Amino acid sequence: MHRLRTTVARLRPAVAAHTAQSISQPRPLVVKGGLRTFQPLRCLSASVASEPFLNATSSNYVEEMYYAWLENPKNVHKSWDIFFRNANAGVPPGMAYQSPPPLSGTAQGLATCLVDFYLIDVPLAGFYGLAESDLDKVFRLPTTTFIGGTESTLPLREIIRRLELAYCQHIGVEFMFINDVEQCQWIRQKFETPGIMQFSPEEKRTLLGRMIRSTRFEEFLQRKWSSEKRFGLEGCESLIPALKTIIDKSSQSGVESVIMGMPHRGRLNVLANVIRKELEQIFCQFDSKLEAADEGSGDVKYHLGMYHKRMNRVSDKYITLSLMANPSHLEAVDPVVQGKTKAEQFYCGDIEGKRVMSILLHGDAAFAGQGIVYETFHLSDLPSYTTHGTIHVVVNNQIGFTTDPRMARSSPYPTDVARVVNAPIFHVNADDPEAVMYVCNVAAEWRNTFHKDVVVDLVCYRRNGHNEMDEPMFTQPLMYKQIKKQKGVLQKFVEKLTAEGVVTTQKYEEEVARYDKICEEAYTRSKDEKILHIKHWLDSPWPGFFTLEGQPKNMSCPSTGITEEELKHIGNIAASVPVEDFTIHGGLSRILKGRGNMVSQRVCDWALGEYMAFGSLLKEGIHVRLSGQDVERGTFSHRHHVLHDQNVDKRICIPMNYISPDQAPYTVCNSSLSEYGVLGFELGFAMASPNALVLWEAQFGDFHNTAQCIIDQFISSGQAKWVRQNGIVLLLPHGMEGMGPEHSSARPERFLQMCNDDPEVLPLIIFTPKSLLRHPEAKSSFDDMLPGTHFKRVIPDDGPAAASPEKVKRVIFCSGKVYYELTRERKNRGLDSEVAVIRIEQLSPFPFDLVRNETDRYPNADLLWCQEEHKNQGYYDYVKPRIRTTINRTRPVGYAGREPAAAPATGNKQTHLMELQRFLDTAFDV
Repeated sequence: MHRLRTTVARLRPAVAAHTAQSISQPRPLVVKGGLRTFQPLRCLSASVASEPFLNATSSNYVEEMYYAWLENPKNVHKSWDIFFRNANAGVPPGMAYQSPPPLSGTAQGLATCLVDFYLIDVPLAGFYGLAESDLDKVFRLPTTTFIGGTESTLPLREIIRRLELAYCQHIGVEFMFINDVEQCQWIRQKFETPGIMQFSPEEKRTLLGRMIRSTRFEEFLQRKWSSEKRFGLEGCESLIPALKTIIDKSSQSGVESVIMGMPHRGRLNVLANVIRKELEQIFCQFDSKLEAADEGSGDVKYHLGMYHKRMNRVSDKYITLSLMANPSHLEAVDPVVQGKTKAEQFYCGDIEGKRVMSILLHGDAAFAGQGIVYETFHLSDLPSYTTHGTIHVVVNNQIGFTTDPRMARSSPYPTDVARVVNAPIFHVNADDPEAVMYVCNVAAEWRNTFHKDVVVDLVCYRRNGHNEMDEPMFTQPLMYKQIKKQKGVLQKFVEKLTAEGVVTTQKYEEEVARYDKICEEAYTRSKDEKILHIKHWLDSPWPGFFTLEGQPKNMSCPSTGITEEELKHIGNIAASVPVEDFTIHGGLSRILKGRGNMVSQRVCDWALGEYMAFGSLLKEGIHVRLSGQDVERGTFSHRHHVLHDQNVDKRICIPMNYISPDQAPYTVCNSSLSEYGVLGFELGFAMASPNALVLWEAQFGDFHNTAQCIIDQFISSGQAKWVRQNGIVLLLPHGMEGMGPEHSSARPERFLQMCNDDPEVLPLIIFTPKSLLRHPEAKSSFDDMLPGTHFKRVIPDDGPAAASPEKVKRVIFCSGKVYYELTRERKNRGLDSEVAVIRIEQLSPFPFDLVRNETDRYPNADLLWCQEEHKNQGYYDYVKPRIRTTINRTRPVGYAGREPAAAPATGNKQTHLMELQRFLDTAFDV
């Protein structure tokens, strides 16, 4: 196979030349008794702003033909046989091509090419000199097509008719780029087989009922709240039956839980008619007099989520539906949904994704424009991140806010990004509900069969502006003149079904009246709601977590210590290779030996301490997941949680999974080179359960810059906006060590600014060390980890200063690495008895009580905050007012640190050292 691919690569210049010669000009094609120019396949978007789109590129097609030719030269037309022979013989590009032979004797080849060229939209008929008389000639069909059904031969006229029915109507399929013959044939069979897109009268009536609910819901909201923003679904009402079809089909295939993410357009309709949220809970959100409960700030109604378990009437099985809350950052929810899906699969042992799946909804402009879409797609097949196939549904209203597609993307179609992972793309006219339903059935079957991503592109329009208060005629006057003339999809569908005799006008009107009555009754009940409870909109509840028996209300931590025997056992595992005949790197042997020495000396450095923490949790049955760039080894080559056999490729050992026979599994996984997508994924994973430790580590702390949207919109404010419960832990390497502005500061000031000092805020940000990973003094004794020990929010001075506190002239508060530089400088200056150095290890929530103990202990000392960061960064602006509050503003709080600056750090080593010495001089100017 490698040799074949190499040959194809070598032939590509010749292939390009041959293809250019053979399809360079449009050719006349004889169809239906007359001549017309061959036109590319089009998907008619409700007669509004139609766009052509190709099903594949000719180079992909020719490559497929080349493989077929290698198998048997008779598989291809004679002209291609000659071309491939010439090209293989080394004939230069442009000279290998020969004119095709006349039509006679090429029936098999013509039929093959005609079918395949319909897929790639290149002119063929005129190239072969077809005439009117050829339309009734009978041709043998190739084995690669399904248009014949049970017939192996067909007249050319019928071949063309069936091809146009399959590929030139309301469905367009992109799949020829998929490099898997089985998958391509599967798709062909679904769209080429005659009569395959038929529905029973009962199925059509069910579809009509869903269209009624979708359409009348929007019309009801418009009547009741005409001046309110709701980002309605008008123009793509078929989205509701589309989603319900996907869920029905997936439920029949065994799916028990569906996690969904979507932007704001159509969210209320999805909540009402797909998730089945109580209508009164939606309607009461429109009441401006509704009082807010005390859960938090809340959010606008079209950002909120929902979690609901209900019976699916098609499959007669219970299914859990979760629609994730999402901010206005459109596609930001994509990786969060994937992470939560992966977690649910993990916790229920669904290793193939047969029980839990995700659906992501997108707008066309955001799908093409937001980079997080690409990042999320690239997680789709990674072992530790795959959710075994996501169904993507694009609400393609052909406009982004006020921007035309020609200004919004460089690719032909908004869905082109999905091609990078070989996801088939099904374009469908959203004004044809039956075509939508069929495509969604196929998409669900694809996901269930191949467990790979698939895209459904609902080509539609937006009847109103960006929101209901917007005037679209300002920017798209011609488009909206057409839209105003456009008959609604429900009206068109009813007329079609009435003409077919599937439904009567009376029955239709009864169904409309019945749903309108449901809405009116819910509207009446909604007026009884006086208080807005955000908890009714939870998308990922943690049942019982906040009401556990005996758990303190403020969620304070019990002792985290473990026994000496457990410490030694975990430490010995960390220092070993628990697999026989496993050869590790010589340098790693020295690291493991060093760990063993520390265990015998009863001390831990950072890496071993992390091992103790993870290992003890795993032993207690608590899952630990560590994700990020290079976390397996660790950015600073300190962790080495995954060992690699030096003699056997891909053979690895994870000692952490050998701690105990009944331990929880440890997941440690190097991520793709992504921060935004991967942090969102881990946030979603952590959302699924409170009984796990989920950590994301940045390669360097400030690399979280490119994930700031997840931090700002989901982590810091998620609980206030959505009562979203999450235990994600961020590990951010931090420290000013002369490594330049991009490898120094994890920007602690940003996180402190976002904190509200609520002791019940769960996400944990840890500013992790770099140089301290190997600092000889940065070690802890086993005594600090035994039963009865706790995390130390504040670490007091335990030297000569603490022995005679009344003689101390200055108390220096600090946090992090600067402590070791301060104690070294204090010793060099002989000030151990005059200056106390106190570490505040937990900055938020601020430890007022413990800081007060320290300030009271040193009544005669002045107070100073010291940090290595610049004055306008780091912790100073946060801790100074809190220290002053602690002492009732009875003493000033001084500052020692770097001067204000725009950049986080200097890139010059000498300047770095000068700045360090300058603030140390300030700190010890007593």
